Amino acid sequence: MLPPKSRLAEVPSKLDQSFMLFAVFDGGVSEMPMIDIDRRVFLTGALASAAVHLRGQDALPSLAVAGRPRAVPTADQIAWQDLEIGMFVHIAPNTWQDKEDDDLSTPLSAINPDIDTENWAECAVNLGARYIVFVAKHEGGFCMWQTETTKYGIAQTPWKGGRGDVLADLSASCQKRGLRLGVYLSPRDKFAGAGLGGVCKDAAAQQAYNAIYRQQLTEVLTRYGQMVEVWFDGSSGVPTADLVEKYAAHAALFQGPQATIRWVGNEMGFAPYPLWNAESKADQHGGVSTSMHGTPDGDAWVPVECDVSIRRPNWFWSTTNEKHLMTLDQLIEVYYRSVGRGAQLLLNIPPDRTGHMAAADFARAKEFGEELRRRFGKSVAETAGRGERLELPLFKNDEGDKADHVILEEDCRYGQRVRAFRLEGRVKGKWKALYDGSSIGHKRILPIEAATYETLRLRLMVEQGEPRIRRFAAFHAGVAAPASWDASPKVWADDAVGDWTGGSFEIDLTKKITDATSYRLRFVARGGQVRGLAGVELLLDGAPAAHLVRSGGPDAVILTMTALNQKVVLRGRVEGADQGAILLKRLN
Repeated sequence: MLPPKSRLAEVPSKLDQSFMLFAVFDGGVSEMPMIDIDRRVFLTGALASAAVHLRGQDALPSLAVAGRPRAVPTADQIAWQDLEIGMFVHIAPNTWQDKEDDDLSTPLSAINPDIDTENWAECAVNLGARYIVFVAKHEGGFCMWQTETTKYGIAQTPWKGGRGDVLADLSASCQKRGLRLGVYLSPRDKFAGAGLGGVCKDAAAQQAYNAIYRQQLTEVLTRYGQMVEVWFDGSSGVPTADLVEKYAAHAALFQGPQATIRWVGNEMGFAPYPLWNAESKADQHGGVSTSMHGTPDGDAWVPVECDVSIRRPNWFWSTTNEKHLMTLDQLIEVYYRSVGRGAQLLLNIPPDRTGHMAAADFARAKEFGEELRRRFGKSVAETAGRGERLELPLFKNDEGDKADHVILEEDCRYGQRVRAFRLEGRVKGKWKALYDGSSIGHKRILPIEAATYETLRLRLMVEQGEPRIRRFAAFHAGVAAPASWDASPKVWADDAVGDWTGGSFEIDLTKKITDATSYRLRFVARGGQVRGLAGVELLLDGAPAAHLVRSGGPDAVILTMTALNQKVVLRGRVEGADQGAILLKRLN
């Protein structure tokens, strides 16, 4: 069955006599005058122009925008993204409590597992993971390494006579199998009295906990080799920038003010599409940004990681949650909707009370890895190149070769340049459109109509800078993709204030406007692409206030609030996307 081809929405030939923020011509970008604030249309110029300028299958003009992407990755970020799949490991007193949160009730004398990190590493290799992120301290505060900063840890248990060090064992197991090691060190610590982000109730307690946490972070970053990833779950209010710079300069940092990667925004394992690696530096330094904050024109490269548990939604093993063990089909769906959209996949597999991976989880992880290798281990043909058109011949014989999937990858050393593309295939001498898309980024997996193709063709229709494709590969998996492979997930963001459906919105911002200052509202689509806002109207106590709203970019508006204690309502229409979320950010 041919996948949907609705990524490039049509642009009305007549823009309703509305204001245009800017116009894109073949020669570049030109500013247009502002008129009639309450009838304006904020249009995404490049993407809209791609749709406007399509004049038939063989009439795809050059639409490159002058300049280069604002955000490019570091060498460390490129290396991290190329790892693609990691394995998360959660084990703590929670495991003995059958709970997700440690209630501090388990006697430490009862924690005496036969922890086998060789078993964990073997599970990761079978899965196809290239790194492990180990929860060295969850929010309860139990420490899985030898430390004198607390009396609540593995050193206080009977395991190995109180001399056991799980991090040391796991580090050795990872080195043996060529796996990278990352660490999760919760800033929150119930045992030490620190709340979310490591925040304590008073200054004296905060100062004491800061010293504890900084010492713990120093220990895990200096004793067990170079970490590939460090998690500050829930962000961190403890000052650690100097330690990160000194001891983890090459690690991917999850959340916190120094974040270099970000959370997808759900625990289902699903990334949105399109997926943009860039976001604003302001969102990056906020420490809790998600995939929803992505924008192709962002000035900070902060790639996305999808975390999900094989016993979704449970992160810890319990005696009752094997019923939640994901099926092979569910895991394959996660892969298509995470790695297949350009995100990282961090799959949690929790050890049981023996310290081993449960047999069913171990077997399912192996089954998953084997199926991925079967589907995508060897391509039918592949190529790479630069420019706006690439062709991939599939001639196995005079009739071509079978294919049902395509994998696209940008050379992201130069940034994420592709904004819109079309994939085509030639069958019996005739070209047909297979898929219209927007982002490619690190990877895009595309199921296509199963057929014998003579040639596949990639047309890069909108880009910023010369497109560079490091991989254009065809595969014959022999099976259909999950039915939901292109579905839009729900994604959380800390600054989301509302949603829209049916292409229109009306949102009451009264409780969100707390100061007389400027605010930016950004409209983020769930599937598709916002190409403009029309009929935008700001109402204060029911009266129009057109002079207080202006463009904040093609998918945003800026409100300048000069007074409080009034009802604030914004309404209008969204062009190009039927549904999505609205984000609000104070600008001053």
